Amino acid sequence: MKQTIVHIALVVKDYDEAIEFYTQKLHFELIEDTYQPGQDKRWVVVAPPGSRGTTLLLARASKPEQEPFIGNQTGGRVFLFLNSDDFWRDYNEMKAKGISFVREPKEQDYGMVAVFEDLYGNLWDLLQLNPDHPIARRCE
Repeated sequence: MKQTIVHIALVVKDYDEAIEFYTQKLHFELIEDTYQPGQDKRWVVVAPPGSRGTTLLLARASKPEQEPFIGNQTGGRVFLFLNSDDFWRDYNEMKAKGISFVREPKEQDYGMVAVFEDLYGNLWDLLQLNPDHPIARRCE
C-alpha cells in the first residue's frame, strides 16, 4: 500500500499577498493558481524549491468563522517544518528579507533549528536535520 499526504491547507487572508510571501521570501514554487468560478475561489498550491512531497494549499478564508484562524491555525504551536539542505544560507537570507525569527538558531540532538513567523504569524521551524535522523532520510 502507498498513500501520500498531497496538500496541507493554510488559511490565508489574501491569495496574492500569500503567493508573494511564499514565492519571493521563501523561494517556494507556485505549482498552481486556478480560478474556480463555481465557488468564486482560487486553487493556489505552492511548494518549497526542490520538494517532491507535500504541498501547501493557500486557502483564503471564505467565512467569518475562518478569519480568526488566519495566522493561528495551531493555537500558537509551531505549525509547519521546513527542512533545508543549508540551514545558515536559508536563515541568513530569510533574515535579510525581513522574516521575523521568534527563536534564534539552536543546535539540537536532531540538528539545527530556528522558529520563524510567516506573513500572518503562523510559526514554522526552519530545520537542517542531521543526516542520521530518520526523517532526514525521507527528505532525500
